[in-house]
Amino acid sequence: MRLLRIVPDDTKFDFMRFRRISFPVSALLSILAITLYFVHGLNFGIDFVGGTLMEVQNKAGPADLAKMRSTLGGLGVGEVQLQQFGGPSDVLIRLAQQPGGENAQQAAVEKVRAALGDTVEYRRLEVVGPRVSTEFLTSGTLGLMLAIIAILIYLWFRFEWQFALGAMIANVHDLVLTIGFMSVTQIDFDLTSIAALLTILGYSLNDTIVIYDRIREMLRRYKRLSMADLLNISVNATLSRSIITHVTVTLALLALLTFGGQAIHSFTATMMFGVVLVGTYTSVFIAAPILIYLGVGTSRDTGQKDEG
Repeated sequence: MRLLRIVPDDTKFDFMRFRRISFPVSALLSILAITLYFVHGLNFGIDFVGGTLMEVQNKAGPADLAKMRSTLGGLGVGEVQLQQFGGPSDVLIRLAQQPGGENAQQAAVEKVRAALGDTVEYRRLEVVGPRVSTEFLTSGTLGLMLAIIAILIYLWFRFEWQFALGAMIANVHDLVLTIGFMSVTQIDFDLTSIAALLTILGYSLNDTIVIYDRIREMLRRYKRLSMADLLNISVNATLSRSIITHVTVTLALLALLTFGGQAIHSFTATMMFGVVLVGTYTSVFIAAPILIYLGVGTSRDTGQKDEG
């Protein structure tokens, strides 16, 4: 039986010639993402700022957001945000953190319940206090930083320092652009977003290591080949595997994004951007060509003949 091949085995794309475009574009996008973070900020979820999240469904059909906003706005419970999601009858209600602690927060929830009455069905209720939200944010940030440091140490032992530095620049590039995406779209930045960033970090790293392993193998085999040609051979050799992996992950994420519901929406949306758009691009156009600028392969013994 003939095997299905999405990508031929003997591709010879010249990826390295695009580095003069990909590096300036990535630098510009990274600066833009950092600027957006400081100017526009992130839409921190209940996990990090505290407050109450209520998921309700209107029993009579499509929800009238304007009427609900007007009703809840007069309760005196501070800022109330309403967001439609999923079907037209599904609504997310966010209540700001109430001064007065847990009892005040519970009292605000009861006011909302009394105002909406039995016109809606309550699907989910989450209450997070200010102390817990601060601990969540601190622990999440610390976990992300420790993961980056651990990866850097691991790569340093596994490869030469240039590979470790190249992989870290590529991975930080992914995280910066993903945070920029979250700032533009204002999707919730909560604990699932931290999980998504860590997953993107691991996925992107895995893709980069596959290519780096092949590059290291080619460095031993080809002594006189230019570094750009050697990198092109390595990327083309892993192209079929990369495309099949990315297509599979994309299909899985599309299914989760479409049918997964609001609870994991921020996770799947972040993953979709970070893995599919940024991770794929980075492993080919950033992680590999940056080795040229880091001096990998310059100390090869060019007097030896290339192996066949």
